[in-house]
Amino acid sequence: MRILNFGSLNIDYVYAVDAFLRPGETKAAANLMINCGGKGLNQSIAAAKAGNSVWHAGLLGDAAGMLRDKLVENGVDVGLLMPTAQPAGHAIIQVDESGQNCILLYGGTNRMLTKELVDNAFDVFTAEEKSGLVLLQNETNLVPYIIEQAAARGLSVALNAAPMDASVKDYPLDKLTWLIVNEVEGGALAGTEDEDAILPALHEKYPHCGVLLTLGAHGARCMEANGRVTRCGSYRVRAVDTTAAGDTFTGYFLYGMLHGLSVPETLRLATTASALCVGRPGAADSVPEKAEVDAVRREERFGALLVSTEEA
Repeated sequence: MRILNFGSLNIDYVYAVDAFLRPGETKAAANLMINCGGKGLNQSIAAAKAGNSVWHAGLLGDAAGMLRDKLVENGVDVGLLMPTAQPAGHAIIQVDESGQNCILLYGGTNRMLTKELVDNAFDVFTAEEKSGLVLLQNETNLVPYIIEQAAARGLSVALNAAPMDASVKDYPLDKLTWLIVNEVEGGALAGTEDEDAILPALHEKYPHCGVLLTLGAHGARCMEANGRVTRCGSYRVRAVDTTAAGDTFTGYFLYGMLHGLSVPETLRLATTASALCVGRPGAADSVPEKAEVDAVRREERFGALLVSTEEA
């Protein structure tokens, strides 16, 4: 199954710190890494490494050739990535000693998509085959337009509603096949801080949409459009850098859903991939290959994983 990702592309400046900066504080970073990133790039690479056929559409900003090269290196089709002299998106990332991160984003070319570019990408993507899934994150502009156009063309749509802002509530989320959120994003859309109430509230608002709720160290929950809920725990592994963990989970989750795996099997696959990812520094470069994920699962290297399903 093919994926068309209208995805963000960022140059990541990653600073290692003992603790996140506080207001008014100045400190020296222990290390600096310059990486390829952006939720869109990370998810394209994760989806491709999982075994999907991935096309990445968007604008490639000035001095951002490393981003294109990284996509190509990982098997992503970049024929729909258009060059421009405008400044590329970038991120300032602090990673503390526990592996947690905080991120400051500058949108750059990620926020400069045009309807003409979007329409052309759809025309090319569907020229020979009318099926596929469109993947989106909330780091680009025109997200509502892309959702509407994808639905009109009969394509499935998955939206990772991150970073969350008030505008997401006005998106045509009823047209999604999958809504992917963490507990903060899901709670904001559901109107509740009760973790157990998020999925039922979202199902009531968007009854034809499946919801993947990622909970970090507490695992994940998935509610299918029919109301069935599957809960999955997490592996206890040492976290080095959690930057691309959620994006890795998304790429592998979509592989399972697009290749006919059951939801429990898909969550096991995505959880294993994410556990491998957090054990490595960096963003895109920390995403594991599927062969490695499969080997870890066969060997039960991380131990047992609790997965349970509740029928609607």
